[in-house]
Amino acid sequence: MPIITAPHEFHVEDLFVNLQPVFGRRLYLKCEGFNFAGSIKLKAAVEMVTQAERDGVLTKGSILVESSSGNLGVALSVVAASKGYRFVCIIDPRCNLATRQLIETVGGEVHMVTEPDPVTGFLGARLAHVRQLCASDDRYVWLNQYTNQANWLSHYRRTAPAIAQRFPDLKWLFVGAGTTGTLMGCARYFHDRRAEVRVIAVDAVGSVTFGTPAAARMIPGLGAGVRPPMLDERYLHDVVHVDERDTVRICHRLADRGFLFGGSTGTAVSGALDWLTRNDPLDEGSAVVLSPDLGERYVDTVYHRAWLQDIFGEDILDGIGAERGAPEPVLASASVGAPAW
Repeated sequence: MPIITAPHEFHVEDLFVNLQPVFGRRLYLKCEGFNFAGSIKLKAAVEMVTQAERDGVLTKGSILVESSSGNLGVALSVVAASKGYRFVCIIDPRCNLATRQLIETVGGEVHMVTEPDPVTGFLGARLAHVRQLCASDDRYVWLNQYTNQANWLSHYRRTAPAIAQRFPDLKWLFVGAGTTGTLMGCARYFHDRRAEVRVIAVDAVGSVTFGTPAAARMIPGLGAGVRPPMLDERYLHDVVHVDERDTVRICHRLADRGFLFGGSTGTAVSGALDWLTRNDPLDEGSAVVLSPDLGERYVDTVYHRAWLQDIFGEDILDGIGAERGAPEPVLASASVGAPAW
């Protein structure tokens, strides 16, 4: 293991999970949650901050500000704390409580936008708040993950090459669409270096990214209320949309095997399974899905039964875990007092 002096110097790049025992087909998950920010967004945060420093935009006394649904906010708070910058993160009510607490724990300041823009939703409202802050004080530096070229470059330089090296026979890569930085970095890399690999975007139902109608979305991460400026569909083979109910079910199927992943992972895996069932029914090609983060930050939403039933209905988890059967009853006499031997 390496010896590091700053939290952003460590990231596990080469961990993949074989999902065949769970879903019955050749599907591998690239796990990006093993670093001190807990998500793939650490790569973009480091790249954007470093570039801003090189360009002289970010200097001593600057205050970083960014709009985030959660993970980039945590990543930037970690990098800012390490480098000695103040950081303000603009979130909305969909942001998990645990994520907000993590940002604040390492010194970040959180502003929550409570009312969505009538046309562009919560994202539009968050961006408007960022612009107001920048107009009020020239110390604010907005990296703007939605247009910043360093966002996708971080994945062109690191994420995609790691996948290509591990899977020389890769046929399909599934990447969730949020800001589309990860998506475009990977798609551009394989377009340039391995054109035979097809990159399929996975989006949430209710997102407007690919021109579909806007609708309410409750799980943070993928999707957007405004078309991402970074998106270039010429580099993509296809797109698949996933209902949040299917996101939840996939997350719980994985958790039932001991794998606790975030909501974006559930969406990406669900989309991959749907697309592969329709386009590769004989399971003839190898496929990789990108997993942005782990599931600890979602225990009060995606993994909270009462929250799920309130949002999606009483039947949302029907059948999940049935293959294991009912849990063994716990005997009261064995739970207290002296050991029973």
